[in-house]
Amino acid sequence: MSNSTALYDFFPGSLPLLVNVPHCGTGLPQALAARMTPAALAVPDTDWHVEKLYDFVTGLGVGLMAAKLSRYVVDLNRDPEGKPLYPGADNTELCPSRSFGNQPVYLDGSSVTPAEMAERRALYWQPYHDRLAAELAALKARHGFVLLLDGHSIPSMVPRFFEGRLPDLNLGTNDMQSCDAGLAAMAYAALQRDARFSHVHNGRFKGGYITRHYGRPADGMHALQLELAEICYMDEAQPQPYDAARAAPLIDVLRGLVEALLQWRP
Repeated sequence: MSNSTALYDFFPGSLPLLVNVPHCGTGLPQALAARMTPAALAVPDTDWHVEKLYDFVTGLGVGLMAAKLSRYVVDLNRDPEGKPLYPGADNTELCPSRSFGNQPVYLDGSSVTPAEMAERRALYWQPYHDRLAAELAALKARHGFVLLLDGHSIPSMVPRFFEGRLPDLNLGTNDMQSCDAGLAAMAYAALQRDARFSHVHNGRFKGGYITRHYGRPADGMHALQLELAEICYMDEAQPQPYDAARAAPLIDVLRGLVEALLQWRP
């Protein structure tokens, strides 16, 4: 059963691995939606269907947490103080004002004020992270260590952020700082088993705030981010509906990754 709130779905697990999907939500508070452009109301920057790709993990005893609100409300994978993930690059904000396509989110073209940003952080960002942190702490207390797999996806071509086509499977470990080196190597090897998918480790995506904040290997907390190119499991031009047949080969890879992570011990 799903333990649901307005902010997330949470499926508890018993093993020392938690899969978190912070950008799959599409929900918009009514007052906020009234201020948004028609294009933004379609929430195009959603990590489409990623929670469905990982749905199998609950049957293995692995916990799954998935956001229900759109990243346009607040980005759960950004620093709460607004520090950029990649200094000097084009970074999205805690409360985005532009889409990945560089189009305005709001009808008047404005950005979110500091006061509104603080309110959204308190209402939406903090409770999500409180629950995430509590579950990671509980699993670590039970097992002596814990692994966090942060699941993401993005269109294969986004000129605002990177040139050309993104590899299919983008593993990020914050330049090997967010998890044990042997764990990272095991995870990356699992991603290379299917030649149909291209892959990279610590390429354009090295891990967002969640990976960097919760990944503290010295404290027994290991975090990895996997960014998927949406083209390898869906029609990027028509994200709805979910195409189970097209996603099946990728799910096999993800299952192999999760099984590899479950075999690892400090």
